[in-house]
Amino acid sequence: MKKWIYRPIVEGLASRQAHADLPAGSVERELGKEGFFGPATHMIHPRPPTGWTRWEGPLRPRAFDLNKLGATGPSPWDAHAVLHNAHVRLRHWVCPRSMDELARNADGDELLFLHAGSAELYCDYGHLSLVAGDYLVLPRGTMWRIECAQPSTWLLIEATNSSYQLPDKGLVGEHAIFDPALFDYPRIDEDFKAQQQGASAARDWQVRIKRSNQLSTVTYPYNPLDALGWHGTLMPVRINVRDIRPLMSHRYHLPPSAHTTFVANRFVVCTFAPRPFETDPGALKVPFFHNNDDYDEVLFYHAGDFFSRDNIRPGMLTLHPCGFTHGPHPKALQNMLVQNKPATDEYAVMIDTRDALDTGEIATAIEWTGYHQSWTGG
Repeated sequence: MKKWIYRPIVEGLASRQAHADLPAGSVERELGKEGFFGPATHMIHPRPPTGWTRWEGPLRPRAFDLNKLGATGPSPWDAHAVLHNAHVRLRHWVCPRSMDELARNADGDELLFLHAGSAELYCDYGHLSLVAGDYLVLPRGTMWRIECAQPSTWLLIEATNSSYQLPDKGLVGEHAIFDPALFDYPRIDEDFKAQQQGASAARDWQVRIKRSNQLSTVTYPYNPLDALGWHGTLMPVRINVRDIRPLMSHRYHLPPSAHTTFVANRFVVCTFAPRPFETDPGALKVPFFHNNDDYDEVLFYHAGDFFSRDNIRPGMLTLHPCGFTHGPHPKALQNMLVQNKPATDEYAVMIDTRDALDTGEIATAIEWTGYHQSWTGG
């Protein structure tokens, strides 16, 4: 059991409520432990704490335009490695056509996010249709392949040596954010039975298995996706970002942790979906400035207008590593208390990791190197 050192203090000029009713002409900065889940202090400053003029050294906010990564091959193991540590691997995959072999990840559960296009999933458990905005959780060891008439674009998030689970929703109950009854799962339908028959079933099938980041190939003289039925509690599940109903407070800007969708060992996955802006006159209508204490923060921008960012478009990814303060860009900060529209219209996937992330070589080649200057208008 953790027992934090705890003694609430008010020193100098402060607001009576975090993220609301700030002293005139001031901004707020949150310093917190355990990524919004632990003890926190809210500093009041006369100017944004992102007003740096120079940045030197390897630690810096980074942005990558994944749109510049072209198609690789029709296998998830051909995907570009973007970010990774011992507990999570992020890969970007533009699949040019249907897979002609099966994949199996023996290193951990896989979370696939379909950014663009559509696809048909065939796996041990059956068949499932996928569209843009779908999250697909594939339990470790699942054999699978996709068919797609057109190229499709995916963000692959591996929970290395771990499993995906649901967050504890606490006081708001198990049906908040999304009802687990919304999870779709593969079915042994006519499409699944059809792929067990005909010429494709009679040929050799290869299964490429990843273990310890090394690939092995197993060949079958038949299609191994030949299940007749199944029962149990372990299965792939799918939910679309459009089915997510974010928690809201009209008087208080909720932290990103309120939007947690999946949890794994030493990282979480959150979803930002459209929601009304706060209506209380004194409540912040933009994310508050905060330190990245304890966690690296990654955001993949899927669709819409990213109201707290400037010069960011769908298909880009940002990394805010632990160790510096960040928050809304200057244009967004102008709307700190008054927004010009009633609601946000963004969809984004956030991954917060407890351990530092390393950058893949291909990501460096498509980096927006001046991103750290975007808070100063550079």
